[in-house]
Formats: sequence, C-alpha cells, structure tokens
Amino acid sequence: MTAADTTPRVPFTPARLHFGADYNPEHWPEEVRAEDIRLMKEAGVTMVTAGIFSWGLVETHPGTYDFTWFDRVMDDLAEAGIAVCLATMTASPPPWLSQRHPEILPVTADGVRKWPGSRQHYCPSSPVYREQAVRLVEALATRYAAHPALAMWHIGNEYGCSNPVCYCDVSAADFRRWLRERYGTIEALNAAWSTTFWAQTYGSFDQVVPPRATPTHPNPTQQLDYWRFSDDALLGCYLAEKAVLRRLTPQVPVTTNHMPHHKPVDPYRWAPHEDVQALDYYQEPYDPRTHVDAAAAFDVTRCAGQGRPWMLMEQAPSAVNWRDRNSPKPPGAMRLWSWQAVAQGADAVLYFQWRQSPGGAEKFHSAVVPHAGPDTRIFREVAALGRELAALPQLAGAGSAPEVALLADWNSWWAMEQGSHPSSALSHREALLRHYAPLFDAGVPCDIVPPASDLSGYRLVVVPDLYLMSTRTAERLTAYVRGGGHLFVSYFSGIADEDDHIHLGGYPAPLRQVLGLRVEEFWPLPRDGRVPLRGELNGAADLWSEAVGLEGARALAVFGDGDLAGRPALTRHAFGDGLAWYAATRPEPELMRTLMDRVREAAGVAPVLAGLPAGVQATVREGEGGRFLFLLNHGTEEVTVPLPYPARDLLAPGSEPAGCRTLPPRGVAVLQRAD
Repeated sequence: MTAADTTPRVPFTPARLHFGADYNPEHWPEEVRAEDIRLMKEAGVTMVTAGIFSWGLVETHPGTYDFTWFDRVMDDLAEAGIAVCLATMTASPPPWLSQRHPEILPVTADGVRKWPGSRQHYCPSSPVYREQAVRLVEALATRYAAHPALAMWHIGNEYGCSNPVCYCDVSAADFRRWLRERYGTIEALNAAWSTTFWAQTYGSFDQVVPPRATPTHPNPTQQLDYWRFSDDALLGCYLAEKAVLRRLTPQVPVTTNHMPHHKPVDPYRWAPHEDVQALDYYQEPYDPRTHVDAAAAFDVTRCAGQGRPWMLMEQAPSAVNWRDRNSPKPPGAMRLWSWQAVAQGADAVLYFQWRQSPGGAEKFHSAVVPHAGPDTRIFREVAALGRELAALPQLAGAGSAPEVALLADWNSWWAMEQGSHPSSALSHREALLRHYAPLFDAGVPCDIVPPASDLSGYRLVVVPDLYLMSTRTAERLTAYVRGGGHLFVSYFSGIADEDDHIHLGGYPAPLRQVLGLRVEEFWPLPRDGRVPLRGELNGAADLWSEAVGLEGARALAVFGDGDLAGRPALTRHAFGDGLAWYAATRPEPELMRTLMDRVREAAGVAPVLAGLPAGVQATVREGEGGRFLFLLNHGTEEVTVPLPYPARDLLAPGSEPAGCRTLPPRGVAVLQRAD
C-alpha cells in the first residue's frame, strides 16, 4: 500500500478567479514568446501552467540539467505579473531514459511492451522511473523555490491517461508486495479471492501474478485488487514527487489534473493528498446534453475536495483533435461552459493550450491563440471572458451546500463492470448520470460523495447501482433512514461486499430491512428490450428487471407484461422516521424525472428556483463576498427567468435591479440581491 501522506494541506485562496492556459514556450522562438506575454496581458491572464512536457529539454543527458531557457520564461512571466503553476515535467520521460532502461516501458495484459513515441511511456511501479523523476523534481524545486512567479506545483499530468495499468514483471513484483501489506498472510488472500473456485489456491505470494490474459474469466477479486493496486501505484508516483516539493517548498500548494469520469483513478482517494482539486474537461459540442455530464464531473471534483473551490485546469477554447468528429465550440459556448464551472465552484478557468502548436500530435487542437493568430473569434471570446472574470473578484472562495447526495464509489465501479455478471450492459457512469440528470433538470444541486461520507446533513441520499457495499455502509444507510432521512436505491446495489463476495439471503441482503423487500432473481432485459410499468407511476423501463418480493414495502408500479408481469418494479417503504425508495428496473428518462421529482418532494428538497425554464441551470455560491445566483441557459431559445427578489446582474454593469432575467441562448447571468 502507498505510504500515508500526513503533511497538512496548503490553502489555495486566490484573491480573484484565476484565468489562463497551459503554456508551452518551448514550441516557439524568442520573438513569439515576447508576443505571448503581450497577448496574455491583453487577455487578462493571471496564471499559466508551464513545463508539463519539458523533461527532455532540461535534461538532454542523464544527470545534466540546463534550465537556462526556462529561467527566461519564468522571469518574463514574473515581470508581467503572471503566476506560474509549475509542472514537475515528469509526464513524458526523455528518449534517453527508455533507451537506457527499456524495463520502464509499460506492458499490456497480453505481454506486449509499449514503446516511446507519445507520452506516459512508463510503468507506474518502475523504481527506475521514480528515481529519475524524483531527481528531476529535486533539481527543479531547488532552482525555483524562491522564484517570484512560482504560485503552485503541478505534479505529473493526467495520471493514468495513457498508462493506467501495467502487467510487466516489475509490476507483478510490486503487486505481490502490495498484497502482502493488504492481507498479511496467503491464507487471508485465498479467502478474499475465493481461490477454492477453479483450483486457484495459492501456497505463497510468490505464485501470484497480475490478472494477465487468461483462457477465460480471470478471478474477479484479483481483478478488483489489481485496479486498486494500479491506482495506488500511480498515486505512489505522485507522492514521491510531492515529498520533495513539501520538503523544499512547504508553503507552495500542490495539485495534479484529473480527467472526468476516469475509471483508473479514484479522485476521492487522491484528494487528501492534493491542496486543491484540478480537473480537465472537454465538452462535446455535438452532444446537446454535454453540460449535464460536465456538471456531474464538476460536482465530483468539488466534493472530492470537501466542497472547497477547485480549478478547471484544462478546457478547449474551441475544437479538440482526438474525437472522430471534432466540432468547434459555437459562439457563446466557451463562455457559457466556463461560467458553468465557476457556478459549480471553480476558482480558476484555464485552457489547453495558450498558442496552437504548428506540429505534433495535438496541432489541430484549438488554442487561445490559434494558427490564424489573435485577430480571430477564439481569441476575442477568450479575452472578453478574461475581462468578465477579472471584474468579479468577490466570487473567489464562495461555496455551496446542496441538500442531496449521490453516492459514487470507484471500487464498486471496478467490480461491477467485470465479466461473468448478469448483464454486460451495466455502466457506472451511465447509472450516475441517469440519476443525476433529473435532479439537474429540476434545478436541484447535488453533492457526489463516496459511501463513507457523513450523510447526516442531507435530506435525500441517492444510491445508483452501488454493486459493492460493505456491511458498515449498509448499516449507516439504514440508520440514516431510521433517523428521518430519505433514501433512493437502484437495482444491483448492495449485492457484494468489499471482496466481491455475495451478501447471502436474498438481494440486496444488507438493505432488505430498510428497503422492505427481497430480490429473488435478476432478470436483465434483452438488447433494446423495454417493459411497461403500471400503477401510481406509469411509463416504461429498459435494460434491467428483478423478481421482487415485498417485505413491508409498497409497490408504486409493477411490471406491465412479460415474465414479471404484476411483480413490483418501483417501491416505497416507511422505515423509522424516514422513507426508502427502490427501483428494480431502469426507468426511461421521462419516468425517471417523474419518479425523482416525487422522491425529492417527499424529502422536502426544492429547486434553487421554482418554475425554472427547461434548459436553464441555476446554482448558488455564497461566501464572504456575498451570495451569488448563477443562471445559465443551455437551451437554444431565449427564456425569461422569474426571480424571487429584485437582483442586479453583475455581468451587466449599470443595469437596474429586476424581478426577472431574460437570457438569450447560451446566456449567463450572475445575480446578487439588490438590497
């Protein structure tokens, strides 16, 4: 297991919202870099990330460091008053390292070694890679510890993006070390992995290998542990670098940038080791619901940091380069989606990247300064946003306090999507969004938290398909409802314990009492199968069904036809002073919205604004600077939003307080009560 990091958090408390981009000056000659500084000041840039892929340029030969060119970059930025989130440069090892030590290169489950030529071409468990990375960080931090431009450290980059898991012999040895620390004895491992099945019982840890390619289904708990181990190995790389930075620059915050809904890396596990949470998010302009997916990712990031403000470390000014079809962001979309991040707690809005590269794998990825130069729509829109953010420094540090919590657990994700389950169509991400979307559409903000979180402050807790559930979590959920809480649980939850052993006695055994029912059998629907639901709630469902027997709960809807016709599909159970709801199927979106509205109303959860027009998001941030109501029109039509009190739009200086606000398509308002 990765050693615990006990260093205290260094606060991230900017005096205003930071604005900037990933800056790669090594792509350009000196005269272009001089223009960059001028344009950054014009655009209102306050912070850049720098050095992310610079290892091979500052250490061209082993142990020989030359930071001369980077000194000039740091000095120029400091002179311009632009802060630097300085990367540790370790995301892409230089060619000499893999040439000298090919054993650092990652290996697939089929035994194929990957080669250099892109990025992240290293095994996370490699002691050689870690040793060389730490040496570089030592030199870097020593050189820039007192530099006036240094504001924050950016360790690595998008951990697990290209090398989430490695199956080489170095990883195998590290896995065995990790297992010894986790289980202590081989007998405990055998019990956890159910190795009596298929004669897999181990006589010693030395016999254990990673879950490489096998003739058929590999051991499910072995796979689960390898997900845990691989996440831990990546975290170990991060912590090795952080230890150097804490020793040499104890007053400088550290972070790394996470990817949204990224299965290999558990953000809740990493968060205690990061001074501020940072997220990279790239909306899909062709998806009319991309803002809902973004909202969920933003809430995960905010909640991983215990509700503290976070950083949007990367977004695209317009198109990306890595989808099959790369749409530009239409006029107003970049501004809208940037303000959405701020509305959901971001205190920094940055882009990848500052100037569009003339060559390389990302040369068609948009940038603040595109190939066509600054006389472009993209640059003008970015600069206009920079002016807006600069005008509202009072937003920095403000927070929020939702009344609804959704539970998300990476361990359950890793276990649920394995093979040899009742259905291969189950998806953690889809389930999370299926439950999140109706709350978002109703204007109800949510926290997305891990199961071990304190739930006492929430009126409603939603549990989407939480396949793995410890007895302790089930007891806490039961006590929550008994004490007056409202709980909504969906199918295939509470099925197995932390070792992926089934809770016996009828599904979901640890929640039977609080839900007032027992599931005897899973009944996944065929591909494209649908089933009508009849009762107090009418509609249709798809994907999944279950044979439910009531043990005190009341059916709100039953299956309308098929083999389960007449059996409960949606239930409600009064338990203690609270209510527990259960969905034994996946309601289609319209019915899911109706059901979730009923659940939240019973829990006393109201939207931020009543009568919110379709497509409009409303959120609140509150802090020392005041209480701010954000309105964002994600729709395609102009709308008028009634307000509960006369308010001024801080994005329209000089406007009079009004009792309503009209928003054009992609329009944004930041409102403060007139009195």
